[in-house]
Order: sequence, then C-alpha cells, then structure tokens
Amino acid sequence: MRNNPIIVQKYGGACLETPAKIRAVAGSLADLHRRGHRVVAIVSAMGKTTDELIKMAYQVSPHPNRRELDMLLTTGERISMSLMSMALSDLGVPAISFTGSQAGVMTDESHSSARILDVRPVRVREELDRGRIVVLAGFQGVNPVTKEITTLGRGGSDTTAVAMAAALKAERCEIIKEVDGVCSADPRIVANSKPLRQLDFASLSEMCFWGAKVLHFRSVELAQSQNVPLVLKKLGGAEHSTQVMREVMGMENGKVLAVNSTARVEHVEVDSTDLNQGFEKFAEHLKQNGLSWPQLLASAFTAGKTRIMMTSDSESLDALLRTLEGSEDLRQQRETLSSVSLTCFGGVSSDLPFKALQILKHHGIVADKYILSPHSVNLIVPAESREAAVKALHSLI
Repeated sequence: MRNNPIIVQKYGGACLETPAKIRAVAGSLADLHRRGHRVVAIVSAMGKTTDELIKMAYQVSPHPNRRELDMLLTTGERISMSLMSMALSDLGVPAISFTGSQAGVMTDESHSSARILDVRPVRVREELDRGRIVVLAGFQGVNPVTKEITTLGRGGSDTTAVAMAAALKAERCEIIKEVDGVCSADPRIVANSKPLRQLDFASLSEMCFWGAKVLHFRSVELAQSQNVPLVLKKLGGAEHSTQVMREVMGMENGKVLAVNSTARVEHVEVDSTDLNQGFEKFAEHLKQNGLSWPQLLASAFTAGKTRIMMTSDSESLDALLRTLEGSEDLRQQRETLSSVSLTCFGGVSSDLPFKALQILKHHGIVADKYILSPHSVNLIVPAESREAAVKALHSLI
C-alpha cells in the first residue's frame, strides 16, 4: 500500500459519544481502507469527556496546575484512540493507536494552548506502509526540549488533523461531524439556515474566529498556508459536505455568507500609563497565575485605563475572572456581552455596518460597538439578545 493515497479523517466528540458510535465509525474507516486508501484517523475525546475532566479538576483545585491539567485532559483522546483501534481489529482491519507524542507532534512549551512547531510522523508512515489504519489522539503533542506533554487548546484536534495531513502530503483532510458541513448560521438557532457547499479559506477562517463551531480558526489558517485540501462532512452522509478552497468562482463580492456568534465576551480593565504598560501588566498577571492567553478581540487606552476585550472557553474565562478579585490594578470592567458577526465573501460592503445596526434596532437590540475586519462586521450585543440578533441578521443572507 506504500503508494496508495493517504486520507486523514478527524472525528469530533459527538461522533464518538458511545461505544456503539465508535463501532459505527470503525466500520466507515474499515470500508475506506478496503477501498485501497491509507487511512489516518484523528479522534477527539468521547462526547463531553473533556468538559467533565475540566470540571473534575476544578473540584479538586480552584487553580489547577497547567501541566497536570494537560496530563489529565490528554487521557480523553487516549480512551477514544484505543477503543477505536480495538473496534477496527475486531472488524479484521489491522490498526494501531498513537498519542500525539508517539505520532511526532512537536509543540512549543505552552500548556493548555500550545502551538505545533513541527510534525515528524516517522512511526505513522511506517505503520501506513505496513497496511495498518493509524488512529491518533488529537489535541495533544510534546515539547521536544522539555519532553513535557502539551495540549493545543479547544479545537486542537482539528489542528492535529491538518498538521498531520500536511506532513504526510495527504490527498485530503476530512473533518467529520454530526452536522451538515458548514451552514449560514447555527442550525440550533436558525432553523432555516442554509448549507454552504463551497467556501474559501479566508471566509471560513473569519467565521471560525468569530464563533462558528465547525472548526478551529487556527486549523483553517494552517490548511491554507500548507495547501491542504479540506472537506467538512456530515457523519455517514458524503453528499452533505463543504469543500474549502483557495478561490470560489462566480460568487458576488460583498455577499453575506454566514452569521455566527460568540456567547461570552469579557472586558478587563488595567490601570496603566499607556496601552503597552497595560498589556505588560496583563501578561504578567497571566504568567503569575499560570493562565494561558485568551483570544483577544479589541483593546483601547483612555484616561489611565487599558481596556481589553476577549473571549475563550468558559473554564478559562472563569479562572481569569477569579484571579482578578485579588488584584489591585486589574478588574472586570463590565457585564458579560456577546458578539454576533456577519462574514462576507470578498470583503465587507461599505454600508453593511449601518444595515446591520438598523435591523438590530428594528428588533429592539442596541449594539454596544462594532469591529470591522476584512471579511466581517462584528457587533457586540447584550448576552441575552445574542440568539435574537443572529436570527434577525440572518435576513441579510
């Protein structure tokens, strides 16, 4: 099988929630293998396992050590990978499972939000050449200097899959989920959201940065830079997929593609003489408390205060806000807000922010501010108005 094409498939936690689902996915992988493909399967933790492990950690310690938290969280994917390998063997398909470090995923030394520096898939190649399906634990790697196990942050299994596909020069990387590819809005919020069958990398990256749950934005950027063919597919439904490509022809510039949202946006205020000092204090606070950097959305300096707007997963934001209670110079500035974004193909039309504000006003929603990026208009709204804002703005599609 040495010269057969390689396909990398990544399966999300919802696809692996139960042993029965794992067996069903194993059947799909076995079918792909029997059709002559060399197969690498990247697996997430089963169902809500990662959430449960994080909850357990905070029950044991209000400030869990980041190294030990990584050691704990990587067990979720290890459970999935070993069960998947067992299920494949039971179907008569040779398979072997590897952790991130065994697969050669090399990262920096940051715990909880490490970045991949290099992929050295020596053992993966050897096993593929022997005709085995290789099952890899997503979301994790190892720092080659310290030999410490690291995790890549939420959505890290997507990044593992893209990085491995690039290193192996795979024919394509398929992200398998329980939803119909990428849609124009979260189907749980907008029932009549439309599937997007073709997307360019720039638009998808913007959508994911501003809250689309289909993929982690870091993995989209990596796929684009490494020229990895990317497909998002619904589990068991090949006709339900989204192809991601460099260019999408025949689409009107400025067309609104999707509405996405981030449920939780927090504001931190730092006493400072300028913006630089504000960020220095914020960085030092994160370091002293063993916290990883959140996703920064905007910042400003006025009257001796640096204000930083950010988002992240709830556990990380809760941990950060708890540490602010004992700080003199840093504090939570205001109540939790949400963001709602309109992502456009080819760039934002000049009048779109005004149109969006008018629609929100018509529905009794007042936006706090908006942030423009090359492909998106991002509006900050009250958290309780988030879903109503998504539904209202979907009318622009």
